[in-house]
Amino acid sequence: MSTSRERIASLALYGGPPVRDVLLPYGRQSIEEDDIQAVNTVLRSDWLTTGPNVAVFEESVAKRVGAARAVAVNSGTAALHAAMFALDVGPGDEVIIPPITFAATANCVLYQGATPVFADVTPGDLCLDPACVTARITPRTKAVIAVDYAGQPCDYTTLHRICQKHGLFLVADACHALGARLDGNSVGTLADLTAFSFHPVKHIATGEGGMVVTNDATLANRMVSFRSHGVETDFRQRQEKGSWIYEMHHLGFNYRLTDIQCALGISQLGKLDRFLARRRAIAAHYAQAFASLPGVVPLSVRPGVEHGWHLYVVRFEFSRFSVGRGEIFAALRAEGLGVNVHYIPVYLHPYYQEHLETRPGLCPIAEAAYEEIISLPIFPAMTDGDVEDVVRAVSKVVRAFCQD
Repeated sequence: MSTSRERIASLALYGGPPVRDVLLPYGRQSIEEDDIQAVNTVLRSDWLTTGPNVAVFEESVAKRVGAARAVAVNSGTAALHAAMFALDVGPGDEVIIPPITFAATANCVLYQGATPVFADVTPGDLCLDPACVTARITPRTKAVIAVDYAGQPCDYTTLHRICQKHGLFLVADACHALGARLDGNSVGTLADLTAFSFHPVKHIATGEGGMVVTNDATLANRMVSFRSHGVETDFRQRQEKGSWIYEMHHLGFNYRLTDIQCALGISQLGKLDRFLARRRAIAAHYAQAFASLPGVVPLSVRPGVEHGWHLYVVRFEFSRFSVGRGEIFAALRAEGLGVNVHYIPVYLHPYYQEHLETRPGLCPIAEAAYEEIISLPIFPAMTDGDVEDVVRAVSKVVRAFCQD
């Protein structure tokens, strides 16, 4: 049996042979020949933007998730911003969000001149804690943005009840959760507005891109105008009418998604079930492999959840290790794993500490989790060999540093 010193010396970080010679990223797109052909077809057409593929993509996503309307925009960030605009969030308003998320979830509130208010997460899944939401509600609260962290839908049953009681809008930041379900209900039907992302590491890719879905036609129409400078019609609509007249009714942005990107999105959407099945198979393999590995705890999955597995996040119990997260992270990278950390609590970013005067201690569960979490590679194109490499590398590093 090898000694602890020998196991440490075998790590690539200290000169040993790595598990992989080529870095395996934590996520990446899966582009196939038919995706390329779909884009080529649009490139040879008359409409590269504001054309027919936009409506087809919107209708396809809406149908897939069970929503009445979908509005395509050029990023998940734009989707969140459009949602805040649609709800008329503005100066004097507060919007409750979790801190374990990408900065865009909070930034979209600031874009509208409102104030993001951070509520803590539950320790098992790092999703927004409904009890903490209730504690943060004030007379200024207008909406709650719940983040489906790593691909797991939040407790929308409880959040919906809270929002109804207090007259608040409920928004789902489901940028991690396209195709996920809760108690048989699709993400996209669980909130007043739901935002998706089509960044390359997400479930389907359009390069950059996003979508907001809703059952409220008024909200949808406001977002359609907002994504195109606040103008009520686009160029194609005016051309079909033979009109040059356009009117700007709102202060909007150029958040349009092109037909090129929508063609890619339409093609990718047809593969979503296959992509999800592969992500779920990888997650199941990891769960089984890590069940007996000391000091490594995957996030919990609540009953009734069909997980999207955008991320596979594990917590390291560092009281059981001879080193901290920085060394573990570096050792895994040296072994050829493109691990990452999702996320730094938003209010700890310098901008938030400077301009909103946020400080450590605001959400202790989120801060404790941040110190322990690492995201492992998970994406549909991973081979069985790739998955085994991840297990081998994690096991190698854990057994070298764990003091059990």
